Amino acid sequence: MDFHTNCDGSSRRDFLRFGMLGLGGLSLPRFLKAQTTPTKSLIFVWLGGGAPQMDMYDMKPDAPSEIRGEFKPISTSIPGFQMCELMPHTAKQADKLCIIRSVTSVDLGSHERSSRYLQTGVLPVPNTDFASFGSMYVKEKKLGGPVPPYVGILKPLERGWGAGFLGAQYDPLMAGDPSVKDYRLRGLTPPDGLTLARVERRRELLREFNQAWKAVDTEAKLGSYEPAVEQAYDMIFNKRVHDAFDIAKESDSVRDTYGRTPVGQGLLLARRLVEHGVKAVSLWMGGWDTHAKNFSSLKEKLLPPLDQGFAALVADLHQRGMLANTLVVQVGEFGRTPKINKDAGRDHWPKAFSVALAGGGLKGGHVIGATDRHAAEVTDHPVTVEDLSATIFNALGVDIHRINHTAEGRPIAIVNGGKPVADAFA
Repeated sequence: MDFHTNCDGSSRRDFLRFGMLGLGGLSLPRFLKAQTTPTKSLIFVWLGGGAPQMDMYDMKPDAPSEIRGEFKPISTSIPGFQMCELMPHTAKQADKLCIIRSVTSVDLGSHERSSRYLQTGVLPVPNTDFASFGSMYVKEKKLGGPVPPYVGILKPLERGWGAGFLGAQYDPLMAGDPSVKDYRLRGLTPPDGLTLARVERRRELLREFNQAWKAVDTEAKLGSYEPAVEQAYDMIFNKRVHDAFDIAKESDSVRDTYGRTPVGQGLLLARRLVEHGVKAVSLWMGGWDTHAKNFSSLKEKLLPPLDQGFAALVADLHQRGMLANTLVVQVGEFGRTPKINKDAGRDHWPKAFSVALAGGGLKGGHVIGATDRHAAEVTDHPVTVEDLSATIFNALGVDIHRINHTAEGRPIAIVNGGKPVADAFA
């Protein structure tokens, strides 16, 4: 994947931009506001394209072959609950999961709108971009400091992943793909020939420049920007920040446990980031839009790395005593059609799909809701997207009744009428 940064090393422009990290020109200082730090963290795992519920968490082995597909169910650590045979690692961690099999978005079956809906919890409208769960959490809890509060891993898909109407300062800091050789977060380390001592001298020159400019800048535009620039420089010199992104410090055995894949190493980086004080991490895994070759795609590309990495993350957080204070969410924009199409694929299906959660005070080893014999319709405990949103924010300690406002003054509810799924909480 391509990862863009404004920091390329040695030009005059870098005098002002070194240390400014982000996506599409978005600079690091906007991420950083030294505020209070809450206790919980969020790791949001996005399955872009829509994962098949009946081939993962809601198998229907007694359905006709054109419905049940090619895979067999296996037992899990939850008595009586089965999942796909391609998910043996996750099956062992099921006792730590809260699985909701009855999420529904009724008839919202387009990628664009459904991606917005399931990453923000708010039904999309034409004239407003709503904020993702991570962005809203960072904003509501006033998160900040030298460690970036919100980080994105791999490549965002569709829309809905950013801060929307809240403003770019609440967008995630993009960390790229940590599975690449000699991974490092560009911008934290000076380019060849530029030492930290020289960076510090440039910092002093920038301070002098700002002071001189203030004398002629009658609107004092630099007043709010300068503290953020100082925080950006603080990140460059902060050992804790460097350590957080230094995945090479993990042992080979741990890296192998997560899997040497973009998803596996991304989830390992997510654990490192949370361990070092990052409070929201999103990881985007694409490829789940399996209109054709659903079963070969799941078997060869999708389920093995997700199963290994996700199970390793949950187990690792548990072993380190971090799971209770870290909410892990695995979700896509909708499910897939029960009936297999002529291309051995499954199409979009928003009427019923599954979401897996762990930690954050939720009840482990718990399965909520049910669908009919074809995994087509919710038959027990329907959970709307708004209900899911309320459950996530409630677990994170966010006041779900709060109202924000757009720049034009339009009121935006954090949760638009949803209620937390009471059965999900211990």
